[in-house]
Amino acid sequence: MSLVISVMPQIELIDVPRRIVIRGLEAGAEVQLTARSRRTGGSVWQARAVFLADAEGIVDVTRDAPVSGSYSGISAMGLIWSQEEVSRPTGPQSGAAGVEPVVTELLAQSAGGRAQGSMTQIFAAEGVAREDVQRDGVCGVLYRPAGPGPHPAVIVMNGSGGGVNEPRAALYASRGYLALALGYFRFAGRPDWINETPLEYFRDAISWLRRSEKPKDGFVAITGQSRGGELVMLLAATFPELVSAVMAYVPASCIHSAQSAGDPARGRLAPTWTLDGKPLPHLWENNRTGTYAPYDSGAEPRRHEYALLTAMADAAAVERARIPVERITAPVLLVHGTDDGWWPTDYHCDVMEESLRAAGRHVERLRYEEAGHIIVFPYIPTTGITAPHPVSGIFSTNGGTAEADARANAESWPAVLDFLERCQKKCA
Repeated sequence: MSLVISVMPQIELIDVPRRIVIRGLEAGAEVQLTARSRRTGGSVWQARAVFLADAEGIVDVTRDAPVSGSYSGISAMGLIWSQEEVSRPTGPQSGAAGVEPVVTELLAQSAGGRAQGSMTQIFAAEGVAREDVQRDGVCGVLYRPAGPGPHPAVIVMNGSGGGVNEPRAALYASRGYLALALGYFRFAGRPDWINETPLEYFRDAISWLRRSEKPKDGFVAITGQSRGGELVMLLAATFPELVSAVMAYVPASCIHSAQSAGDPARGRLAPTWTLDGKPLPHLWENNRTGTYAPYDSGAEPRRHEYALLTAMADAAAVERARIPVERITAPVLLVHGTDDGWWPTDYHCDVMEESLRAAGRHVERLRYEEAGHIIVFPYIPTTGITAPHPVSGIFSTNGGTAEADARANAESWPAVLDFLERCQKKCA
């Protein structure tokens, strides 16, 4: 019997795990399985693992742990999350290119022969429609679910890298949500830097979505990552009547300065957000203890958290910059790890959870041991822990481990969808 690789399902949404099985081996035979994926912009990522066949000559990756290779332990999608980049992007990485299907070629090699297989991960289900939005002052990309509406809505906001998060918006639309990937800097029609971004822009964007799309039961959730996580907590506290639910990934309990996303000519301590034309107080403003020395002089990869910890030693500055989360009326979900390299998210979430509960608000928390700053959706490579910041270019660590981040991705995404479904039922 010749070697055969089967993958089930072969073509499916990226958040669906696959069962990879090799048949036709000799009992106890060693087989090397290589997974090679072509990703955004044409980059190539690869992982390898060696397995031993069972008494029937079968390797089932959902059941069997490798004896060596890119990952250890039993992990159905270990050959995806443990991949490392072996070829840099050669084409566009944003816009529609960001949601192109990911094709993974599988190669099994043993003394008894070789076999090939493949799987395809997609971001947009059949019938999902993409629309560029540049109207009424709103800049972004709207993803519409298949089928007749109305649909509940989710607004997705990126962090300090700017641009828009189309993959996450497409995936929300594939799960039945009208999803707006909203741009607020480094995007067409918006400034190049995060400096002095007016909160009224987001208020108007939420109002525009409500007015133009009429979401089901008026349900509009907001979600953001990193600076986007800080932002959604701030928006929900500032405009509580407009927000139906909040999913804050690796958020902060206080307002930060422009940091790595700011205009270099103005420095990283310039203000980020404004309201009524006035800059909102931030952590570094008149801070008596803060210094960037632990970050600037630290060994590479730099850990931004170390600088922020010095600033947070000034209790008065922390209080001035605190986000008044007790004003939030919508249910809140906090998603984070315990080893965040960018800021002390575990502490921030402690503070926000305590304040929300004291105010009688609905708050839930997903806390992942050893996970870092990059928690997104399932079944993507998580090995890129250290990388240059997309705006400042400084080589920094996000913290965490590839295995812990992969676990956080796989477990948090269905929990977020469940949270959204429960919030909708309360709004209906």
